[in-house]
Amino acid sequence: MSVLIIVFLSAVLALFSGVFNQGKYARYIGIAGLLIALYVSYLPEAEFFAQYKSMFEYGANTALFTRISIVVTLLIFFMGGFALSNHRSHQSELYALMLLALSGSIILFGYQNLVTLFLGIEILSIPLYVMAGALKNDLRSNEAAIKYFLMGCFATGFLLFGITLIYGSVGSFDLTEIHAFAVAEPSNLMLVMGMVMMMAAMGFKVALAPFHMWSPDVYQGSPSLVTTFMMSVVKISGFYAFFRLMTFAFVGVYDEWFNILGVMVIITLLLANAMGLAQSNAKRMLAYSSVSHAGYVALIFFGINNSSTYHLAFYLFAYALASVGVMMSLVWVEKLKRETSYGAFKGLAKQEPLLATVSAISMLSMAGIPLTAGFMGKFALFSQAMNGALFLVLVAILASAVSIAYYLRLIIAMFFFKESSFQTLEKVSLTYKILSVFIIVAIIALGIFPDLFSMQFAS
Repeated sequence: MSVLIIVFLSAVLALFSGVFNQGKYARYIGIAGLLIALYVSYLPEAEFFAQYKSMFEYGANTALFTRISIVVTLLIFFMGGFALSNHRSHQSELYALMLLALSGSIILFGYQNLVTLFLGIEILSIPLYVMAGALKNDLRSNEAAIKYFLMGCFATGFLLFGITLIYGSVGSFDLTEIHAFAVAEPSNLMLVMGMVMMMAAMGFKVALAPFHMWSPDVYQGSPSLVTTFMMSVVKISGFYAFFRLMTFAFVGVYDEWFNILGVMVIITLLLANAMGLAQSNAKRMLAYSSVSHAGYVALIFFGINNSSTYHLAFYLFAYALASVGVMMSLVWVEKLKRETSYGAFKGLAKQEPLLATVSAISMLSMAGIPLTAGFMGKFALFSQAMNGALFLVLVAILASAVSIAYYLRLIIAMFFFKESSFQTLEKVSLTYKILSVFIIVAIIALGIFPDLFSMQFAS
């Protein structure tokens, strides 16, 4: 809980820094707070917080997911110097809201109670509704905010209805008691109905079909830095919360949700990749790519073993790294050209070879090409799921093959046009170059030596 308090206080300081200098130093305050929080995450938790264990517990898994979320948020903050240079007047609010959303993520990593789960989801979601509409003069951004807010309220209704039914059947919000009740009475109708309601709500949060309909428009309309945060940190927190809910609290009714989730995975993989092929806009393509990755990650629910949580963390971190890597070039192109169509990226490799390279390697990692972190992540998930859902793995392999096509379209646009379409002498900053090198090295290193992940993040 010490990490949660540090992140929250950093958000407050970043917010009030805007009173004095229009947010000029909000990013630096956020980076300093995140670095302190990352250091504290490796220290033993203070005994004082043991009294809150019935609601929130900072265990080994909580620490693992907290660390990777902080690292990814740090990368996004380093991107922010260029990405938000046109938003000087409200930078402090954007950085503060991002840190508040991260606070909600940390709560989701350690929740022990359905009330804490609800609070974590809302603390994560409400800042996102605001950030999605940060481009006040952009109709797409306005649409993104309204659509995300309305669909989010709809999902919250499902979540609360599910929690109500579960409390009515179990008589407690505590995950341990729900687990015991589900094991003892797996056929309890009210419990199963509540579980299905909560599955629908969590499916919305992680953008699993058919609850994904909000994500393409929201991802495309939101500021690109906010989209990066949604694709990475929000995906990490949402999936871990979903995974813990289903594989601990509702493991006793596994037979009831196994087939439902399997159908959701198949729809997600086939629909998202088919729609990804049809896109002519890179940002919207990446939105459907994010939906398809929700399908890959959902394979973690099948063939569960003692390594499942670690495999989930590795894949989500690999995907988050790749998301930041590819969004770096998108942010730069969007800033210069005011568009993100495939044509806008023509000749990027000639103008900014390092930026094009990090984007290409990131997309190859997303596609699961060997010697990348994404390949190792998919290999671990597919290997596990083969023990419980072989047909889903075959569908996922087919979907991965299809995804290569739309990633290659963007790579071809960047590298295989002799003439650059960029009419500018502006170059990327030193921060961007360092960030690019870091992501390239991290993706390849984790693809060759995956044990580096546990060496750096595991307790």
